[in-house]
Amino acid sequence: MNDSDFLNLISKDAAEPQRFYYTCGDSRTSFTEKKSEFIASCCHAESEAEAISFVQRIRAEFPDARHNVYAYCVGSGGVPVMRFSDDGEPKGTAGMPVLDAITKNGITDVSVVVTRYFGGILLGASGLTRAYSNSATEGLAAAGRIRMVMSRTLKLSFGYDRYGKICKILENFSHVKEEPVFAENVAMRVTLPTSTILKFVIEINDATAGTCQMEALEKGFRNIEQAE
Repeated sequence: MNDSDFLNLISKDAAEPQRFYYTCGDSRTSFTEKKSEFIASCCHAESEAEAISFVQRIRAEFPDARHNVYAYCVGSGGVPVMRFSDDGEPKGTAGMPVLDAITKNGITDVSVVVTRYFGGILLGASGLTRAYSNSATEGLAAAGRIRMVMSRTLKLSFGYDRYGKICKILENFSHVKEEPVFAENVAMRVTLPTSTILKFVIEINDATAGTCQMEALEKGFRNIEQAE
């Protein structure tokens, strides 16, 4: 890719509307309602296969539980795929409240399993709905919301004398940086939101008098920073 093609690609990235979505990390929470224990397990899942695999793993971890209710929402790159299961609980009292907790939090690419150990006291339909909703909500809150931003990875190559300047510029941008490789020149891979990447490239060119070689690599959603 020549310099003209590189700048055209970066300019096209920057001209696109900023795209992002929220996902979550891993968590486990537990609470008891009328002697029934509800254990919420959450994880980041980027495909339906990953979401189902997580459900199977939790079922294997708690094989003696009365119910392993689940819901997931995956597919940040297009129309999300959403599924849920009541796993033996009365229809509409378990899986849907868990899925509602996911959608109300605006989270995608997540799989949630709420495990119930029955305590001998019936909760009724409204009680079950509330318990599963509260369990999933607590689990998601513990997992935290992570902002995934459409980003581009660049490969930089420059002389040792430019290293300090480039690191200083990076301080002003949200980014993910891999460990640099120090050989004949310094090689570094850095990932930035597409909305800021053109500004970054211009500043790097100005600071290095155009001596920093840059190559555009993969583009996709990345966790650049933790969402508040």
